Amino acid sequence: MTITEVGKRYDLSPDTLRYYERIGLIPSVNRKKSGVRDYTEEDCRWVEFAKCMRQAGLSIEVLTEYLRLSRQGDGTVDTRKMLLIEQRKQLAVRIEELHKTLERLDGKIARYEQGLAQRQS
Repeated sequence: MTITEVGKRYDLSPDTLRYYERIGLIPSVNRKKSGVRDYTEEDCRWVEFAKCMRQAGLSIEVLTEYLRLSRQGDGTVDTRKMLLIEQRKQLAVRIEELHKTLERLDGKIARYEQGLAQRQS
């Protein structure tokens, strides 16, 4: 699969995909003899993982550390698991904060709607 096809599949620009590869956020992608990147399904799973984790707020540093540990094999499984558990805890806190913000916005919107309804009466 070409970089353009992968970009369309995951809604990422080719520049972003090259950047992710350059900084180690995804493993190096094999290339055809012509030099064009040739993404495998395994490469795509890493792209999807990186995109998902970035959208969840994980830092590039955490993700590159995870990939580095992953390359080291089964001896790092416990470390990787702990890293993900810690990131999950942080995400849960963020979700709770966002939920509170959403409730506050809903309250404000409801007050505006009440005010508009009273003015129209």
